[in-house]
Formats: sequence, C-alpha cells, structure tokens
Amino acid sequence: MSSSDKTVAFIGCGNMGSAILHGVLNAAFSNTPTTSDDSSRRPVSRFIACTKTAPSAERLKASLPAEQQPHVEVTSSQAVPLEIMKRSDVIVLGFKPFMAEDVLGTKGVREVLAGKLVISLLAGQTPQDLTRMIRESTDGSFEDPVVIKVIPNMGAQFGESMTIIETPETPISKEKTEIVDWMFNQVGTIKYLPASQMDLGSVLVGAALAAMTVPIEGILDGCVAEGLKRPDAMELTLQGLRGLSAALESGIHPAALRESISSPRGCTIQALLALERAGSRADYADAIIQGTKHLKTMNK
Repeated sequence: MSSSDKTVAFIGCGNMGSAILHGVLNAAFSNTPTTSDDSSRRPVSRFIACTKTAPSAERLKASLPAEQQPHVEVTSSQAVPLEIMKRSDVIVLGFKPFMAEDVLGTKGVREVLAGKLVISLLAGQTPQDLTRMIRESTDGSFEDPVVIKVIPNMGAQFGESMTIIETPETPISKEKTEIVDWMFNQVGTIKYLPASQMDLGSVLVGAALAAMTVPIEGILDGCVAEGLKRPDAMELTLQGLRGLSAALESGIHPAALRESISSPRGCTIQALLALERAGSRADYADAIIQGTKHLKTMNK
C-alpha cells in the first residue's frame, strides 16, 4: 500500500470530529480546480466516520457533497468498532474524554492498534494515559501504537482552526508526522507545544473562544438597546473583529491599540472605563486560570 492509500478512521465523529472531517474534505477533496496535482501529495485518501447511532450517521452522510462521498464511509456502532480500527491505518479518537477507559480498555483494542498512529482529540487525557489503557486491554505482547494528542477548535469546519499538537516524548517517523501535519493544516494553522503547556493551550484554543462570545453578545445587546437591529450590529461587529485581528497580527500590543484610538473626552475611553470599573479583564484572566486548573485536575 502506498503512503497515499492510507485510511483514517474517526472513532466518534460528533461535533469536533465532523468539523475536522468536513474541513479536510472541503480543502483536499472538493471539485475546486487546482494548478497542480494535489492528490500526489495527500498522505491519506480515504476516511471512515463511525458514530454511535444510526441517525447521527445518516445526518453526517447527508451533509457530505456528492463529490466527497466516494472518499468517506459513514457507519455507526453501539459497540467499540474493532473491525474499523483493524481496517484503518490512522485512528482519530473523537469521543468524549470520559469514555476513554471503556473504549480503549475493550478486549482486542491493543491488537488492532498495534504500531498504528492514534490521534487523540481528548482534552484532559495524556498520550501516556491512553497508552496505558490500551496496554491493559489485552494480555500478551503487542507493539504500542503511536499516540499523538491534538487539540483543534470548531474553526476547523471553516478552515480557520488553531490546532495545537503535543510534541511527542520520543521522535516519531516522518511518515506519521506528515499525516498529522497534513490533516490539520487542511483545516487551519498548527502549532506544536510541549506537554507541560497543552492544558493551557487547550483552554486557549477552545474554552477561551467560547468565553469570547460572552462580550460579543453583550455588545450586541447594547446595540439593540440603543436602536440598532441585531443583524446590522453583528455585521459591524464581525468586520470590526477582522480589523482587530489584522492589527494585532501586525504586532501592535493590545494596550497600545486601545491607547491609539482613545481620544480625549471621547466615547472609546468612556467605554473602556466602564469595563475597567466592572473588573472585566480580571474575570477573563481568572476564566483561563480556572479552565486550566480543571484540566490539570483531570490529568491527576
């Protein structure tokens, strides 16, 4: 089997798994014309998406464009899908983190995963934890899988994920590295972090994005209260966020940006002072700290 003939199986293809699957398919397996033969550079060519229930599998399959369906097998299984793991070269763990012990401790998992690349999307579970669970699933001597922890966010479906990847304790093969990098580069940007920073990184790329919807919603409520329709307020806010992102990416410090647009006796400084009086900045710092503490507690 050539490197481009490899199959990736998503074990648990819920919100995050389907976002990654859609993102990869949209980027690499659409009808959009390209100037070069991208297929020759794809390290994988086929996907299996396994959900827990038949209705969720039907919804996922219905969401796939016709040109992408030949590349994907969508199925469901109430039990741990050992046969799918056996048929696949790369396994993506996309189920809920609390299910890890039950799934990976199932008899036979160690054999079907031996030597394979396992990509874990499970926040709060370390590669070492998962490897231990797999080892305990079966007596006997089998090669350990290569477990890589990867934390994307929901931007993956739109090609805008910030995905963090845990730097492996020991170097892995070039082939396996290329598969991980290729998959997640299709859905946004990737960044490798040491294990000691993965909990904080997970909160930053995931929970922090959810937290940032709170001030956005508050801004929209204020706009409505002052007479602007919510869709119009959203349009203005989104373009403002794009401009803010561009300014920060250019290297401007957030404090310098605030200072540069705060005129004497202006509306900007009045709005900023209202937030400072409410202590909003400290609340957001505390949200990051508390989220990270929670993940660290899960890892103990």
